[in-house]
Amino acid sequence: MAGASGTGEQWSSRWGFLLAAVGFAVGMGNIWRFPYVLGENGGSAFLFIYLAFALGIGLPLLITEIAIGRRGQSSATGSYRAVAAACGRSRSWGAVGTLGIFCAFVILSYYTVISGWTLDYFVKAASGTLNNVDAESSSALFSGLLNDPWKLLFWNTAVHLLIIFVIRRGVQAGIESAAKILMPALFVTLIVMVIYGAVAGNMAATIDFLLTPDFSKVTFSTAMMAIGQAFFSIGIGMGSLVVFGAYMPKDFSIVRSSTAVILLDTGVAVLAGFAIFPLVFQYGLNPEGGSGLIFQTLPMAFGQMPGGQIFGSIFFVLLISAALSSCIGLAEGVVNWVEEHLGIARQKGVLYVAGAAWLLGIFSIISLGKWSDFYPLNLVPSYEGKSIFSALDHLAANNLLLVGGALSAIFFGWLVPRALKLDELKLEDGILFTLWRFLIRFVIPPILVVVLAGVFLGF
Repeated sequence: MAGASGTGEQWSSRWGFLLAAVGFAVGMGNIWRFPYVLGENGGSAFLFIYLAFALGIGLPLLITEIAIGRRGQSSATGSYRAVAAACGRSRSWGAVGTLGIFCAFVILSYYTVISGWTLDYFVKAASGTLNNVDAESSSALFSGLLNDPWKLLFWNTAVHLLIIFVIRRGVQAGIESAAKILMPALFVTLIVMVIYGAVAGNMAATIDFLLTPDFSKVTFSTAMMAIGQAFFSIGIGMGSLVVFGAYMPKDFSIVRSSTAVILLDTGVAVLAGFAIFPLVFQYGLNPEGGSGLIFQTLPMAFGQMPGGQIFGSIFFVLLISAALSSCIGLAEGVVNWVEEHLGIARQKGVLYVAGAAWLLGIFSIISLGKWSDFYPLNLVPSYEGKSIFSALDHLAANNLLLVGGALSAIFFGWLVPRALKLDELKLEDGILFTLWRFLIRFVIPPILVVVLAGVFLGF
């Protein structure tokens, strides 16, 4: 196969692709974002809604993006253009891929900042700073980090250097090799954390919180957050999965691979909840503690458990590894676009992409501390009271991803012939294909349009 952008690169095996795709999907979106969004939106009621959207919307769209990439054999923009041209449609549909690349770049700019938090906490854990910390000192440590822009800038720089190192090595030697080591280790560590939570935490309260639904707390906003979280966690609408599809050999099953990615990604998100919330309830913390929940809860556990200094160090290494795998996936899509559309080789392209994201990330860093009360889009209902950091997160997770998902569904569901879809998905024209086609044409676009309308109106 030619490979995206004519590089000739592809995944070496189904297992390699699966781990790389899961590595892109699994990251801070599961371990950092999911627990606090869950806590802020009613616990178990949100969990069930999230699972419904992940399977009913996330899976069909994941199949769609990978299929477009494998058929187009190019960057996100190029793949949409190629498929459109093959169907006699306007090449302007390439703008959907470009939108995804822009979204990936926006997320990369602040995601690397969050990833840097884990590097800082690794140092804290390894040096013994977390030993015997209580709720008050744990909160003070996290607040101190957010209010130290030079330290945040240092760690953000370190994350970007790691991204550059991996992506310059290419698909197999860089992205795939890293995922084969990091993902299994992350799963093992999370399972150990769940076991520890069952022994030393309040697992009974966690089970009640996660598995006993209270639908009286469900609002339209809850549904919007669930869809946004599903998109953010799985990685839909960012263009990177289209590029991952372009690296996929023709004999790989798109449907089976996509299903495995969804199940593993959701499994990590749920495991993260069962790992974190027992400690939240045990130490009397607020489950609606926001984005810093994991950085205030786990340090107390590590500070009091036997061997916590060693285990905490290992955990934060793996946490940055999970975050890094997502950052790599985000950057890969953008670098691939730069290589194809600007004619800049990968070795230089990754430097330009990382440098630009690093510069934009400075605004997120400042908004965590000195500019925390600066709300640049306060006149827009859905952005009211959001700092630069929060506004970028909202723009990506609740606006751009949903627009991209809706347009992808319309394009592939309505404008691409049935024969082409059957050929690329390697499916028979039966129940499974009919169900996927029905969802992608008649269910997903209307739901996303309604959610987008609600987001813009500030519901």
